[in-house]
Amino acid sequence: MTSRMLRPARVVLASVLWTLALAALAGCSFQSEEKIWEIAGPVFGTSYHINVVLTEDPQQLENLAAGIRDVLDDVDASMSTWRPDSELSSFNQREDQSEWVAISAPLYEVMAAAVEVSELSAGAFDVTVGPVVNLWGFGPQARPDTVPDQVVLQQVLDATGYENLELRANPPALRANGRQYIDLSAIAKGYGVDAVARYLDTAGVRAYLVEIGGEVRVKGRKPGGDAWRLAIEEPVSERRQVNRVVALDGQAMATSGDYRNYYESEGQRYSHTIDPETGRPIGHNLASVSVIAENCMKADALATAFNVMGYDKAQALATRENIAAYFIVRGENGFESFYTPAFSSFLTR
Repeated sequence: MTSRMLRPARVVLASVLWTLALAALAGCSFQSEEKIWEIAGPVFGTSYHINVVLTEDPQQLENLAAGIRDVLDDVDASMSTWRPDSELSSFNQREDQSEWVAISAPLYEVMAAAVEVSELSAGAFDVTVGPVVNLWGFGPQARPDTVPDQVVLQQVLDATGYENLELRANPPALRANGRQYIDLSAIAKGYGVDAVARYLDTAGVRAYLVEIGGEVRVKGRKPGGDAWRLAIEEPVSERRQVNRVVALDGQAMATSGDYRNYYESEGQRYSHTIDPETGRPIGHNLASVSVIAENCMKADALATAFNVMGYDKAQALATRENIAAYFIVRGENGFESFYTPAFSSFLTR
C-alpha cells in the first residue's frame, strides 16, 4: 500500500483579495458574469487547489474558503496517522482492540469502502499494512539506515490483514482481531476530495474542480460550456510531461504510481507502494495507473490496488468490473499506454 500519509493539516488560505488576484484563470475582468476562482492551501502533507465557477462575490468566496478549511480539518482530525490525537490514532493506540469502539460516520464510510476494495482486489489493497509501510520508512517514523531484516519483516507482515477488521454499521463501530495499525492514506485523501465536493454542493456551487495532491473530482462545466480537462502525467520524476488528457463532467480521477515517492539504498530503488502479500515494495513494470469513478474515495483506493497488482491482473479485473482505468507500462522501448473499454469515452487526444 502507498504511504501517502495524512500529515497534520495547516490550512493556510490566502486572503480574499489574494484569492481574487490569483483566481482569474481565464483572464478575469471584474464583471458580473461567472468566472473561475481558485481557493488553495496546504493540507495532508500536500496541497489543495479548488476552482469554483461563480460571479464575483468576495464574501461568498471568503465563506467558501473557511468552510473548505473546516471540512479538511475534520477529515484530518478523524483519519490522520500523523496526528496522535486523531480518531484513527486513538484506535491504533488501544492495547485491546477486541471490543467494539464507536467511530464517526465518516470514518465508518471510509473503512467500509476500504474493506470493499480489499475484497474486490483479493487483498492487494489493505489498510492494515501500515506497520510494514512504516518499517520501510514511508510512514511517520524516520527512514531506516538499511532495508528491513527479512525475519522482522515477516513477523510484522504476519500480524496484518484486513480480515482482522470487523465493522458494525448501526451504530458505527470498529473492532479488530489482534492489535492492528490502520493506515488510510491511500483512500482518505480521495475521501477529502469528496467531502469538499459535498460541501460545495450544499453551498450551492454548481460547477467546480476539487484537487488534493493530484486526486480530482469535478462537477458541471467551465464558463463557456467546456468540460474540465485533466492531464495524465508521463510517469517520470525529473520533469512534468503530459501523457494523455481526459475530459470529465461529474466524475473523479485518482492516479497511483511509483515515480514520485521512492528512495534508493545500495543501488536498489524502493517504491513507496507496498505489496501486502510480500511486504515488499512493488517491482513490476506498471509505472502508473489512473482510475475514473463516481467518487474520488473509490478511485483513490482502486488506483492503489491496481498499482499493487501490476498490469496484467489489474487490467483483467478492471475490464471484468467495467472500471475506467488507464495504465502506463514500462516497455523495452519506453512507455506504453493501455486502457479499459470504460475509459475510452473520457479521452480527448
